[in-house]
Amino acid sequence: MNGFEKLLRFLTRLEDAKITYRLEHIRDETIMVFVAVPGQYWEVEFFEDGAVEIERFASNGTIEGEPTIEELFSRFSD
Repeated sequence: MNGFEKLLRFLTRLEDAKITYRLEHIRDETIMVFVAVPGQYWEVEFFEDGAVEIERFASNGTIEGEPTIEELFSRFSD
């Protein structure tokens, strides 16, 4: 099965399961499906040759307040 077929099958499964997703094109050779579910999000990338890479990010359960926004800008601004 090629990468496009795998991508279409995966998207159909997400839709059937009523899991929200969005498509991204970050790397030239892939289409990424960004999936957000409670407590985590997944980046699933599909390559033309059929390869699939998955990176999963999970919350540690800590909820922080508005002051944490400043950390975002101080750490990641140019």
